[in-house]
Amino acid sequence: MGSEMSLIPTIRKFNRFYTKVLGLLDKHLLDSNFSLSEARVLYEIGNTEHCTARMLIDLLSIDAGYLSRILKRFEKLGVIYRVQSEKDGRSFFLYLSSLGEETLSKMNTLSDNQIRNMIIRLPYQSQVSIARSMTNIERELSDNPTERSVSIRTELKPGDVGMLIHMHGWIYAKECGYNLFFEGYVCKTFYDLLQTYSSDKDRFWLAEANGEIIGSIAIISHSNEKAQLRWFMLHPDARGMGLGKKLLHEAISYCKERGYQFIFLETTEDQKTAIGMYVKAGFQKISEQENESWGKRHIEQTYELNLHEA
Repeated sequence: MGSEMSLIPTIRKFNRFYTKVLGLLDKHLLDSNFSLSEARVLYEIGNTEHCTARMLIDLLSIDAGYLSRILKRFEKLGVIYRVQSEKDGRSFFLYLSSLGEETLSKMNTLSDNQIRNMIIRLPYQSQVSIARSMTNIERELSDNPTERSVSIRTELKPGDVGMLIHMHGWIYAKECGYNLFFEGYVCKTFYDLLQTYSSDKDRFWLAEANGEIIGSIAIISHSNEKAQLRWFMLHPDARGMGLGKKLLHEAISYCKERGYQFIFLETTEDQKTAIGMYVKAGFQKISEQENESWGKRHIEQTYELNLHEA
């Protein structure tokens, strides 16, 4: 409880700052004839198929009586009209009139210009950082914070390796207690790879959400018969949605298509979830040894999958 309470002043300070920046406390939004609530209602009517008052109440968590007064004002202004539902005579669909569409278009333009003027003086990376931070706030405070649009790409781009090293460093420190030397080890593994990396024989699968890498797996060729599975990891927020299983399936399928006979991987005994997935996929442990590197005693293990038996 104490940690949550310590964050409250920071969040409230941000709320005060942002409402001032966007002028949300002004009686009329963007020098228009509409309040913030009215502008939101107008926007939802224009962007919601077969919109009804009930839908607006659910979408905006708005009081039914207050919404009724807004809709009556909109009808008086001529920006919306109602059409009775053929299936339910008690229900009415809400639509923007031509004047309403013109009004909403002007409001959107004013809003776009307001945001553009707010960020145009900032460097591009700062603009991207702001947008990503806002996306994170929206995701974490939504009713379904784990829902996200995930895409998987196989092209390795500049900056990707740095992000993967960063993820390895903080995730393994937090979850396994590994120290800074582990991150150095990860750096070396990527350095060694990039001396000989070829997209013709090495393949990465990078899962992204909102422009950020949230998961990875790679297959590195060792010979015509053998490949190594490496850098299989997921951001903690991306777990429990089947993404790890999908990445592992993609990697194994790729190896079968390329005609590899064996896949091997190296891990540590504390990676129990990943090991469970490996074993279920047919990997068998072939060796293990103790190691006291990275600030913690652990057991390094090697697993192998015979693709002729899989």
